Amino acid sequence: MKLAYWMHAGPAHIGTLRVASSFRNVHAIMHAPLGDDYFNVMRSTSERERDFTPVTASVVDRHVLARGSQEKVINNISRKDEEQCPDLIVSTPTCTSSILQEDLQNFVDRASLSSKSDVILADVNYHRVNELQAADRTLEQIVRHYLDRARKQGTLDRSVTDTPSANIIGISTLGFHNQHDCRELKRSLRDLGIPVNQIIPEGGSLKELKDLPRAWFNIVPYREVGLMTATFLEKEYGMPYVSVTPMGILDTAEFISQVEKLVNAWASVLSEEKVNYMLYIKNQTRFVSQAAWFSKSIDCQNLSGKEVVIFGDATHAASITKILVREMGIRVSCSGTYCKHDTEWFNEQVQGLCDEIIITEDHTEVGDTIACIEPSAIFGTQMERHIGKRIDIPCGVISSPVHIQNFPPGHRPFLGYEGTNQIADLVYNSFNLGMEDHSPDVFGGHDTKEVSTKSLSTDRDLNWTPEAELELNKIPGFVRGRIKRNTEIFAKQNDITKITVDLMYAAKEKLSP
Repeated sequence: MKLAYWMHAGPAHIGTLRVASSFRNVHAIMHAPLGDDYFNVMRSTSERERDFTPVTASVVDRHVLARGSQEKVINNISRKDEEQCPDLIVSTPTCTSSILQEDLQNFVDRASLSSKSDVILADVNYHRVNELQAADRTLEQIVRHYLDRARKQGTLDRSVTDTPSANIIGISTLGFHNQHDCRELKRSLRDLGIPVNQIIPEGGSLKELKDLPRAWFNIVPYREVGLMTATFLEKEYGMPYVSVTPMGILDTAEFISQVEKLVNAWASVLSEEKVNYMLYIKNQTRFVSQAAWFSKSIDCQNLSGKEVVIFGDATHAASITKILVREMGIRVSCSGTYCKHDTEWFNEQVQGLCDEIIITEDHTEVGDTIACIEPSAIFGTQMERHIGKRIDIPCGVISSPVHIQNFPPGHRPFLGYEGTNQIADLVYNSFNLGMEDHSPDVFGGHDTKEVSTKSLSTDRDLNWTPEAELELNKIPGFVRGRIKRNTEIFAKQNDITKITVDLMYAAKEKLSP
């Protein structure tokens, strides 16, 4: 557990609630004090859900602290069992309520004796894992629970479908563009002649989980949620999985190639006809995706001298880094992720593609790195967008956490060939282009912005006088950042804390070639 002003990944109980509320007819009961129960509002507003979020807060108040939680937790489980008749009730504490060290497993076991619904306690260490790790673990726990039951009851059907089929694992509520990506994945699989067996957890039915092993293979589009489940299914049921994220032209082609290998491997066993998807890849690249054409256009070539910083979850940060470097020729000065548990994989993916790699959960460290590099654009989360606004650097949002504007009602996938078009638009429109970069300085008007001379964290002691700020504001925007950086470097080299107009000119004379 970590006390922080702001973090990229939420607390563990948010991950558990995301998975539980994604399944159909599953209810979650959150054992938490007031203040931890914001998930309902967050989900209903961001996802624009028409139905109530299936989460109930079993509030820890002064009476609970005095008498214990047993009676309240059991009563809440029994009440929801009678009122809503869910297939499953998932009980979860928060990192705050878990400090009480109550035996919630005992409460759940007692409540399950009189409940028609299945009742389980989420098996998550709320002090040691974050939202993404908890979501991954909770999904695997639910799948394991129902498959183990089906196997004991003899209702597990191990026969594969007659035609190639796939499970999509990891699509969940509050995921970054998850609904759009899921629609695009289904379209791509349909074009390849591969029906979708099941999608979990979003919209999944617990009664149908026993049919998960009937698919020929599994697809895990995001490493953050679903990888543990795919690994479990591979180990216990021999189901192969594809974990390549089909984001960008090259990785989408690699994803389809891996799907082709798995389909042909099964075709050999079942004496079916083998497939060849190369023509599909070629046609989609030429006629559906405009990204290949765009990368060769003068518009994209004008971005070749630009520098960017990328930060987000491991899947999106690594994929966007590869797209910008390999497909668009844009220099990535720094690429990073807040998924510290996936450090090794992330390093392997971006090694050699960027000048610097940053793995951190500290947003101030990310902010200071961005301020030091002063890139032409940032691609990150909502926090990096806030950082960009403070230092006047444009930012394209490519990863959770995000605001409501990144839950668009229209179709905006990041995966597949249509996703390549969306990413190309996002990248191009995230830069200040042409005269846009300094036209406010030339023409004035309401768009003129005052220069920011404030640092992003408190460990810097450089102060700009009002006269120096005014002088800096007169400099055209396309060179202002370089002048500011050179002046501050000169001041630090000479142990000067106050930057004046005279110091600006001294720095200019010293640092000019």
